[in-house]
Amino acid sequence: MSLPLALTIGEPAGVGGEVTLKAWLARAKDNLPPFFIFDDPARLARLAAACGLDVPVEAITAPEDAALVFTRALPVLPIALPQPVVTGHPDSRNAHAVIAAITDAVALVQQHRAGGVVTNPIQKETLYAAGFRHPGHTEYLAELAGGVTPVMMLACPGLRVIPVVVHHPLVESIAMLHTDDIVTAGRITAAALQRDFGIAKPRLAVAGLNPHAGENGTIGREEIDIIAPAVAALRALGIDVSGPSPADTLFHAAARQRYDAAICMYHDQALIPLKTIDFDRGVNITLGLPFIRTSPDHGTACDIAGKGIANAESMIAAIALAGDLAKRRVVERAGA
Repeated sequence: MSLPLALTIGEPAGVGGEVTLKAWLARAKDNLPPFFIFDDPARLARLAAACGLDVPVEAITAPEDAALVFTRALPVLPIALPQPVVTGHPDSRNAHAVIAAITDAVALVQQHRAGGVVTNPIQKETLYAAGFRHPGHTEYLAELAGGVTPVMMLACPGLRVIPVVVHHPLVESIAMLHTDDIVTAGRITAAALQRDFGIAKPRLAVAGLNPHAGENGTIGREEIDIIAPAVAALRALGIDVSGPSPADTLFHAAARQRYDAAICMYHDQALIPLKTIDFDRGVNITLGLPFIRTSPDHGTACDIAGKGIANAESMIAAIALAGDLAKRRVVERAGA
């Protein structure tokens, strides 16, 4: 892969800068592909010093310079932040620069000047205060991609999960569960597993919603009325799919060997097993986009920002995975 990955600044007052600096330090040990970040070089240099990180920072004028700089310094594509950053204290006056970094990173990938996008965590309430009208990264990226249907996958070594309903209260999540949405999630997931993960015949497991997957309707009818029809529809599309299966028996070690991804009904049903299995190395991947996007599976952690104690394993994993996925896209284009 000759194109570098584009990292976004995320919330400047959070841990994004620190985990990016630490990822650059791990570039050789973890065999990371070249990357650059949209940020203020002087801010990152000060942050590196404050956190005790020996990371040279070098401004670049174009993504094409990143590979040349990467071996000796962290390449930074400069952006202007209207307000000085105070670690741990987000400022909505910097929100438009945060949003612009996302927009510009996607544009560079669409122009084939970057291989993929890795987004640092954003502080949603800060962006909302500045007029950001999207629920989060995923929906904004889908709009930038032309209005595609995005699907959130969370992955760690040994498990991939997809929540059908994502950031909604549990009572609303149940009401929002529809057969068509489960089918869409399963279809997009199967295609992504083939295209980006190199799995020729993906195996999907679909979780039930109720205890014991409803026990034939005695503990709820969602499995009968909503989920089972979705499984049948996916099977009719030629996808290897099982379920609906009781969620409490779907994630132990032996069960995970029987599928390549689990389609879960709501946020915590997917996230609890993943974070229990590997809390530090989970990665968020947006499926269904015409470009690669990954992100560390954690928030801005403003309470520990600037203290040098943030764990960078999830960012390192997000960069490594984005590099792997981008390589497959390059091979795909070359063979087209």
